[in-house]
Amino acid sequence: MNRKTLVPLALTGLLAPVLVACGSTEGAGSGGGDTIVVGTTDRFTADAGSPAPLDPAYAYDTGAWNVLRQTVQTLMHTPRGGGAPVPDAAESCSFTDTASESYRCKLRPGLSFADGTPVTAEDVKFSLERVLHIDAGNGTAALLSTIDTIETKGDDEIVFHLSTPDATFPYKLSTPVAAIVSPEKYDGQRLREGLAVDGSGPYTMRAETEGERATRIVFTRNEHYKGDVKLRNDRVELRSFDSAEAMGRALEAGEIDMMTRSMSPEMIKDLSLSPKEGVELTEVPGLEIRYLAFNTEAPSVKDAAVRRAMAAVVDRGRLVSQVYGSTAEPLYSLIPRTIGAHTNAFYNTYGDPSPKKAAALLAEAGVDTPVRLELNFTTDHYGDGTAKEFEILRDQLNATKLFDVTVKGSDWSAFRAAQKRGDFAVYGLGWFPDFPDPDNYTAPFLDEGNFLNSPYANQEIRTLIPQSRREADRAAAAPAFQRIQDIVADEVPVLPLWQGKQYVAARDDLTGVEWTLNASSDLQLWELARGEV
Repeated sequence: MNRKTLVPLALTGLLAPVLVACGSTEGAGSGGGDTIVVGTTDRFTADAGSPAPLDPAYAYDTGAWNVLRQTVQTLMHTPRGGGAPVPDAAESCSFTDTASESYRCKLRPGLSFADGTPVTAEDVKFSLERVLHIDAGNGTAALLSTIDTIETKGDDEIVFHLSTPDATFPYKLSTPVAAIVSPEKYDGQRLREGLAVDGSGPYTMRAETEGERATRIVFTRNEHYKGDVKLRNDRVELRSFDSAEAMGRALEAGEIDMMTRSMSPEMIKDLSLSPKEGVELTEVPGLEIRYLAFNTEAPSVKDAAVRRAMAAVVDRGRLVSQVYGSTAEPLYSLIPRTIGAHTNAFYNTYGDPSPKKAAALLAEAGVDTPVRLELNFTTDHYGDGTAKEFEILRDQLNATKLFDVTVKGSDWSAFRAAQKRGDFAVYGLGWFPDFPDPDNYTAPFLDEGNFLNSPYANQEIRTLIPQSRREADRAAAAPAFQRIQDIVADEVPVLPLWQGKQYVAARDDLTGVEWTLNASSDLQLWELARGEV
């Protein structure tokens, strides 16, 4: 059966949060005064492997971006209900040509950094050119790769001249990589080390640390902020926990008001079936994907037949049901089902899991079996289900007798550094989109200077990506993305596994919870308040 589907580009119905469980309305409140306390299992560590985790020129993970989105400002930002970006630091932005090669923005009047220093067009130019100049090797600079030159006109106008048409450019200007920073606080030649952030966003921040790790990040209303965001509180504390279980206990005890990523599947199921007094669980639209990636130059997986054989035997349905239950669904493409241009490319290529098909692929290529592999994963970045997920993947592959697989976990800072160096042949990662467009599920993995630092390079794909950006009507770009998905399914530089949902659990006296996470998993802490809306 061919399960190839094409969904409309619009995320129809995706942005309507769903309340899935609730307890009593008589809750205990939270940890202290008017401060709203939010729990997370994200870790914020400045160490030798990652000395500048919160610098916009380096930061490229959800945890770091969720700090930056509260504290720095971008010309554009994603509006409350999702959709196309709208001006934030800018008063207006638009393409000035029909080819999507020239983009002009005008700053809001009276814009200033949190210390009161005026924000000028030169600061915007400095900030984006700084990212491109430093090119930190973390994939961030690639988001701005279509910029050719930046021109300023007076103190409040900026014109971006693009090297190639890029209809996705407004979305890129809404990400933290395009954060506006001050030349007085950020060196134009090197990264800013440590856990401090200075910007013109809705909040200022202060990190409380134990050694190299931040245990709490306190956000305080920035009285100088001028932008599109409406703050509903004066102070929010983001508290980092070692485990989802510890975070859950803190919520039940009233020590925190809300918990976000990453709740374990068991916690979500428990809160759904057995609501806790004073606690509400809310399902929020999500576009997270998980996948295996390959260092295609590593000897064990250099032959595409090995990667194809893995694609032919991995049982996504069983993996999801055994680990994540109703909180995830199988994924057969890098582009998730709820994004336009999605096709079930891997299912169309390999069908249902088949050891027989995998054996034929390996035999035809002359690959000796069993193929010895190590699957690497991070123990502390994507939630408590990751270890079990990789154990099941190991068992599925080993059950075929075609593979001899072991698994190895490491903490995020060590894992990410080793992955970028090319130390791993096979490794697992998650992806939370920078913006909800098929471009952001393809270019970060497959284009030059990609997030994975992958040696894989397919010239047809690298022609199709810029070609797709010429289409201001994104639905018209669907054929290019469909072809990319077919190539990925054939050559398997990455192996998609599943697409996830998002959940937030909060004390029932907290309002705005349903808007706190958008579809890209961006925290919007300014939406939170106590009592009536």
